Amino acid sequence: MEVLIRGAGVAGLALAYELRKRGADVTLLEKQKDLVGSASWLAGGMLAPWCERESAEEEVLTFGRPSVEWWSEALPDQVVCKGTLVVAPPRDTSELARFAGRTSGYDWLEAGEIEDLEPDLAGRFSKALFFSGEAHLDPRKALLGLQQKLVDMGVRFEFGAKSTTDHNYLEANCTGMSANDPDLRGVRGEMLLLHAPEVTLSRPVRMLHPRIPVYIVPREDHHFMVGATMIESEDYGQISVRSTMELLNAAYSLHPSFGEAKIVETGTGVRPAYDDNLPRVTQKGRVVSVNGFYRHGYLLAPHFAGVAADRIINSLQEQDFETHH
Repeated sequence: MEVLIRGAGVAGLALAYELRKRGADVTLLEKQKDLVGSASWLAGGMLAPWCERESAEEEVLTFGRPSVEWWSEALPDQVVCKGTLVVAPPRDTSELARFAGRTSGYDWLEAGEIEDLEPDLAGRFSKALFFSGEAHLDPRKALLGLQQKLVDMGVRFEFGAKSTTDHNYLEANCTGMSANDPDLRGVRGEMLLLHAPEVTLSRPVRMLHPRIPVYIVPREDHHFMVGATMIESEDYGQISVRSTMELLNAAYSLHPSFGEAKIVETGTGVRPAYDDNLPRVTQKGRVVSVNGFYRHGYLLAPHFAGVAADRIINSLQEQDFETHH
């Protein structure tokens, strides 16, 4: 049972993992020379189904909840299970109630409880929402770790591969915007990576704002990913001054010591989305497509990889039956 997967983003890697667990032989083609720079590489890596439910359909919560367990099984020790803290500037505390009204899975915290969770935020916020069941990971370590695990499992990788079709394979297309699906639209996201030695955070913090909600995700050695804008555009160009200022202002509002941080990296990516902002698994002939992850790649890739793997295995078994009868 041989499967060719195109695209080594989080969707392609997750699908390769699910297929290998089901016994398929997998070759994974990626047109880039490595994993660096994709939309998956630039992601926040938050496994936050309850927070995402605030602005998404119920399916994001239903399909996203098992992702923490999936990632913990695939990459032990990479998942940080410390929840998500949601705060708002004093003038925008009404945003917390609005956010709470659109989701579930949270506890209200007072100032002292916020300080217990995040001492560096002591005295800065009087109320917050805490989603204790959520988690996060470093997406760059996750991509590289999953790639190595797949190599150990016998998956073959071909980087810089040309987009040719081998009819001996059943094919899975996980190429995002490169898939040329007319139903997809691009949603531009911009992010910053900051080094702030004077700031310590243990979990992602979401700062609510009526115009541009921002999240700040801790990485190693006092590095923080700050993101992300959501702009209806397929522009792959550099980050704008406006977005840079808004992201930096949000970080500074969370903690003044971010004013002394160094900007280590800026990044932009275009995320593929369908009109309902939910992924789809579709099949046309011998090609199964998995696409449309919008801003939920790491959260929803495990579920849809499982759905796609089941469909592919069923197709392979039907093909095998027809060949022998």
